[in-house]
Amino acid sequence: MKKENIGLWITGAFLLLMGWIAFDMLRPASGGGVGSTTSIAAVRTAKVPVLVEFYADWCGPCKVVGPMVEELSRELKGKALVVRINIDEDPKLARSHGVRGVPTFIAYKSGRETGREVGGIPKERMRELLGL
Repeated sequence: MKKENIGLWITGAFLLLMGWIAFDMLRPASGGGVGSTTSIAAVRTAKVPVLVEFYADWCGPCKVVGPMVEELSRELKGKALVVRINIDEDPKLARSHGVRGVPTFIAYKSGRETGREVGGIPKERMRELLGL
């Protein structure tokens, strides 16, 4: 490697790093797939009630209620937003919302928490948390 090419190598490394950062920022924030977004920011701006499920892939009760949460999301499309957040992928967010056990369901209306339930709950209880 010649000394004249060092600037080219530094520029290339910098561009590679910036590309990696941009790619990483475009990925979903969590392991969702429920609703149109997995971002907790949707809670503050949503015009409909929001149900957030904090879950973990290793959690038995989470595996049981997961399909119900996804089904509820499809049933309530347009009436409510259902967001799933994997606590292993976003532990700071879970801590900032006081999540101490999984699954934890938190309902929001107009950006404010209106209900909370910890543990596997039936779909009807999820509807009740949303006020539907």
